[in-house]
Amino acid sequence: MVRWLATLSRYDQQWFCWCSQRSQSFHKQGWIRWISRSGDGYCYAAMAALLYGLAPEQGRPLFAALALGFAIEVPLFIAIKRVLKRPRPYHTLSITAVIKAHDQFSFPSGHTTAAFLFAGLASFYFPSLAALWFVWATVVGLSRLLLGVHYPGDIVAGALLGSALARLTLSLVSS
Repeated sequence: MVRWLATLSRYDQQWFCWCSQRSQSFHKQGWIRWISRSGDGYCYAAMAALLYGLAPEQGRPLFAALALGFAIEVPLFIAIKRVLKRPRPYHTLSITAVIKAHDQFSFPSGHTTAAFLFAGLASFYFPSLAALWFVWATVVGLSRLLLGVHYPGDIVAGALLGSALARLTLSLVSS
């Protein structure tokens, strides 16, 4: 693990434990799992299809931008995870996660990255709903922390990466 990530991990473990101690009542809440699942890949396709059906003029370019954005995002965040190999909280701390993640590495949060990518693109094409998109993306990220599968730094990194990828995607589709 690179040095900056080791330092981040030390602070993140402290913050994770602090958050975990204060969020025990959330762990058993079914709605936290539902929020987390709303950040699964198939939900983006469903939301894009719904938006396309409701407003084809904005939905069509959103759908195309999402296809490009996710074509960049998925391999990128997988590569970052495989290079940095940061273990998940339930692998390094004596905790039991509410759910088990699909992969073994934690940094950055893929759900948060994808949620902020979607929020950034959806906000461009549906600006009147921007607050809704970003609140939802933030809650998806927080749900991953509350479920015990990510550290706070994973969530922040995912939000930054997803936002940057939204900007990159918009610059590519605009040119």
